[in-house]
Amino acid sequence: MSTETELLLKIYAAFNRREIETVLTQLHPDVDWPNGMEGGREHGRDAVRGYWTRQLALVQSNVAPVNFKTEEDGRIRVDVHQVVHDNSGKLLSDQMVQHIYSLRDGLITHMEIRKAEE
Repeated sequence: MSTETELLLKIYAAFNRREIETVLTQLHPDVDWPNGMEGGREHGRDAVRGYWTRQLALVQSNVAPVNFKTEEDGRIRVDVHQVVHDNSGKLLSDQMVQHIYSLRDGLITHMEIRKAEE
């Protein structure tokens, strides 16, 4: 297993435990991150922290990595099973998505969300 894959597995586990500060330490200080809930992008750890704080106040999500692949350009694609419930427990979403990561010096610098390939 590659170092990047091990890092991402630890990050997903920490996110699912709601250990946001642990995840943030693995992001580059100037990280470029998608705001999958409100749209647009977040820039920097503080902006990502704010986004996740708002998100976790509204929904309960679980993201389980299923497959890792290095793309031709060197980015890492993770096929993810994403399940989202509202705070009353109602299922909002249960789907496969792709998370695409760029890393530099062991930190995530950029992330994208794509629909899973059919």
